Amino acid sequence: METPRSIKEIDLRPIPGKKYWSSEREWREELIYFLMVDRFHDDRDRRSVGGVAPARGSGDAARLRRFCGGTLAGITRHIDYIQDLGCTAIWLSPIFENDGAPDRASGSYHGYAIRNYLKVDPRFGTKEDLVELVAAAHQRTMRVFLDAVANHCGDVWFYPDDQPYFYSDDGRQYEIGGWRHDDYPVPVELRNPDYFHRRGQIRDWGWDAQPETQMGDFFGLKGFNNDDNPAGLALQQIIIDVHRYWIREADIDGYRMDAVKHMGEMAIARFCQEVREYAYQLGKRDFFLFGELIAGDDAVNRYTGPNTAGRLGDRTIYYGLNSVLDFPLYWILPGVIKGYASPATLTSRYDALRERALSRGELGRYFVTFLDNHDQVGQHYKRRFGAGAHPKQVVAAVGYLICALGTPCIYYGTEQGFAGEGTSEEAIREAMFDLDDTERNLLNKECEIYREISAIAAVNRSHPALRFGRMYFREVSGDGSGFGMPSGQPCTLAFSRILAGEEVLVAYNTSTDQARSDCVAVDSALHPPGSTMAFLYGAVGEAAVQAHPDQDNATVFVRLQLAPLQFVILGRLVDAG
Repeated sequence: METPRSIKEIDLRPIPGKKYWSSEREWREELIYFLMVDRFHDDRDRRSVGGVAPARGSGDAARLRRFCGGTLAGITRHIDYIQDLGCTAIWLSPIFENDGAPDRASGSYHGYAIRNYLKVDPRFGTKEDLVELVAAAHQRTMRVFLDAVANHCGDVWFYPDDQPYFYSDDGRQYEIGGWRHDDYPVPVELRNPDYFHRRGQIRDWGWDAQPETQMGDFFGLKGFNNDDNPAGLALQQIIIDVHRYWIREADIDGYRMDAVKHMGEMAIARFCQEVREYAYQLGKRDFFLFGELIAGDDAVNRYTGPNTAGRLGDRTIYYGLNSVLDFPLYWILPGVIKGYASPATLTSRYDALRERALSRGELGRYFVTFLDNHDQVGQHYKRRFGAGAHPKQVVAAVGYLICALGTPCIYYGTEQGFAGEGTSEEAIREAMFDLDDTERNLLNKECEIYREISAIAAVNRSHPALRFGRMYFREVSGDGSGFGMPSGQPCTLAFSRILAGEEVLVAYNTSTDQARSDCVAVDSALHPPGSTMAFLYGAVGEAAVQAHPDQDNATVFVRLQLAPLQFVILGRLVDAG
């Protein structure tokens, strides 16, 4: 069958005889691997670089501004690399046909400038390649999430005289000067000027200003009319239907919604409701919808959580997102792990969330946590976490995500110690296959960071407390007498996850050059003095639980001898049988 070009040509009925896949895992049980399709692996047979030391990603800034050649088939061929890391889900950057000539290296390699929502970009492969990738993931009980770009499309038309236009204080609407191609955008129904806001680009100071942030264009990309007017409602239905189509065709398991802050509130709610209900109809019981919300916790609270109903004028609105990317944690965690920010910033952030859920374990449902990503929002000079970091700091940071509240997400290459940095996003979007040597890739399972992340992920899988438990930061003491939360650096940073009478303790020495011997408080109701906690990761043996020297003080603790940058997990050993 030819690739459809109109909404009228797509079939949303279930594929006859197909049993759609559904997972019983909760979202917070997943360990997500986020990759840029163009940068993970091409179609060549290559060998790993080998060795335990971290590798640098491939490509200079000029080369990385173009398509590098990564494909969906390349991901399928190396899906075991992702699974063996411990990941249970894959999030793909946008895969639909983007601006630029399909037979050339030019164009929007990142995928966020879509011009055809009904076709996989030929530079990435075919619809059949996507179906094969999803099927291979499902055979391994892994989920696959696609990136949904519902706020805007590519640069498919231009303003008068093909000049840049910017949002005006009076919110005026401009005319379309012309369409860039006769054949785009697709679906063809999108060739309607009323389906676009046409207010010009968001200005430098307007990214958080209403209504500019919702009505303005993302740079040269063209913002959709997501408003509650006849044209806006018709546009929304088109966008909903194309994303339902890909669930039907490829059996995907979720969408990460791009730029939700810039969409109309009702448009988000409609998208989530209709897509989720369609997935239910196909038998997919736990379709995951998480959003990119570049904002603080006050905004996060409006979009997710146990009380997501909000007010929009005189109307009550329920957004319907399961989760959002945890930008507030992303802004704090790197500095604490690297030892230049106070741990109090981290503990205070969690304290501020106490009112959001009956159980702090349940709070993990509403955040996808991450360390770095393809944008590094908020950085004028872009740097991956691995830039200037010791490999053990990378392990500790990812280990923190795996053990703490939320659904952890690893950005591709972090597990290899990629350390890209530079003045543009390209510096942090390195290729994982060598662009200068067609025989080499950087998918090295012997890398120290890869191996340690895999080991921590295995502890997570065997201890439900690390997935569902309540989370508490722990007081520490150097002498076993005066306990308090660490407030300066370096320190022993420690927290517990507790579930149904089981406590798992996580601790990390932030110092790069000094060992620490600190006492870490644990739950006195679960650990009587004289009992022990076993090392599950990072050390061998057991730590004895000791009583406070003051008989009137009920604190109990374990003393941890931690080498510089040592990350450990303690708890109850699980019977392998």
